Amino acid sequence: MDDETRYEAVCSRDARFDGEFFFAVVTTGIYCRPSCPAVTPKRANVRFYPSAAAAQGAGFRACRRCRPDAVPGSAEWNVRADLVGRAMRFIGDGVIDREGVGGLARRLGYSARQVQRQLTAELGAGPVALARARRAHTARLLLQTTSLPVTDLAFAAGFASIRQFNDTMREIYASTPSELRAAGTRTGRGVPGGAGRQAAPGGVPLRLAYRGPYAAAEIFDFLQARAVPGVEEVRGGRGSRTYRRTLRLAHGTGVAEVDEHTAARQPRRPRAGLVCPAARGADGGWLECRLHLTDLRDLSTAVQRMRRLFDLDADPFAVAERLGADPLLGPLVAARPGLRSPGAADPEELAVRIVLGGPPERAAELVRAYGKPLDVTDGALTHLFPEPAALTGADVPEAVRALCVALADGTVTLDAGADREAAGRTLCALPGVGPAAAAYIRMRALGDPDVGPVGGAARDAWRPWRSYALHHLWQETGTGPQAGQLAMTAPVQAPTTSRQARSSVSTASPMDRMAVRVAAHASP
Repeated sequence: MDDETRYEAVCSRDARFDGEFFFAVVTTGIYCRPSCPAVTPKRANVRFYPSAAAAQGAGFRACRRCRPDAVPGSAEWNVRADLVGRAMRFIGDGVIDREGVGGLARRLGYSARQVQRQLTAELGAGPVALARARRAHTARLLLQTTSLPVTDLAFAAGFASIRQFNDTMREIYASTPSELRAAGTRTGRGVPGGAGRQAAPGGVPLRLAYRGPYAAAEIFDFLQARAVPGVEEVRGGRGSRTYRRTLRLAHGTGVAEVDEHTAARQPRRPRAGLVCPAARGADGGWLECRLHLTDLRDLSTAVQRMRRLFDLDADPFAVAERLGADPLLGPLVAARPGLRSPGAADPEELAVRIVLGGPPERAAELVRAYGKPLDVTDGALTHLFPEPAALTGADVPEAVRALCVALADGTVTLDAGADREAAGRTLCALPGVGPAAAAYIRMRALGDPDVGPVGGAARDAWRPWRSYALHHLWQETGTGPQAGQLAMTAPVQAPTTSRQARSSVSTASPMDRMAVRVAAHASP
């Protein structure tokens, strides 16, 4: 995409590109997201940047109207398996704050200088600047959603000193921390009074933004059918459910709550040019989330893990454009616009559940026997899922024990930025972990959007979105991942599909019908 195309996206306020790039206005000194509702600036006054950190490094401050720091992340980092893609996933998971640039470089297997050079070349900012932008966004959230004292808040957001915190907030938001907190109170998003409280009574309230349409009902169906008692629960009826789960984090523990009801952004002017009719008229929105954390330093990591679980950084427009053009998948994509490929809040937990196999109740037995109880139970949530080191005893099933030994000693790494190819090969070498289970772990635990059926037929035209193709096929056939192939549950009945989608398979050629059956059953 060249700058002229980017400017056209800005002129049309095209929300599809929020998070893909940012633009800055030299006459005002601010930077915005492409869908900013402000008056479109003259082309001569606009500069484009690949990241918010790059715009901040050039001396621009964040727009107060469109809040460009709160946009969904770029889907490009989920697709890419190179150094930059892996680094961005690690930075999003808080590795810089916990381990510094040296720790990031060690995880990537490159020198710190090479990491700095590669990130600066592609994103216009190095790892420290990218982490700084992330810390500033976390600090703004805490200022406007909690009553935490500013001194404690600065360290919770990851800043090394109060001076660094104050200088960064003034530079990025052109406001002092006190002014940002007051602005949050005026708009109804702040928590007035009670300066000694750790957070709002209902936890830290957040809006998890996504782009394009979002098939919330299907995602909640998927998670509800696979919820492990004691660790996860789903409350309420279809259409108004709340997904809840416990989280094991670097500095403490937490409970996350995400509501099914989605809030959509209202388009400010008609949009045109979308390839797939299934994507028309959707400008994105957000899921309401609440995080109850024992240590607020884990806030940004917890947010990122929930975003991965609900696949909120996906680009449904790109998926719809590629899969919607396929004669087999086109009607399925049109029937379920915005269908996502759920990830995992805890990659190691998901890997153990896959290798263990069986229904969720079987994993619940492990939780009761080896999981750490919560200090205070929260409804049906009673435990954290056991750490791999706790599942290496002789009384643990052999395949699970072998996996947990490999996870505990670092033979297998399932971190956010792990090398997917290497992880897949190492998993397949473990006893009791077949190619189907390894593929499913790669799809969900590592967030790979391009996992095809193992031993089945997958068209190259579906790349790089084969994981989404499989979810559409699983939804259509009502099967889902199979228990007999080391997946988490027995087949789960999908919601009834539209008549158009059902007829698309019945009228397809015999080869296409075979492809549906093979793809639906060949993957875990």
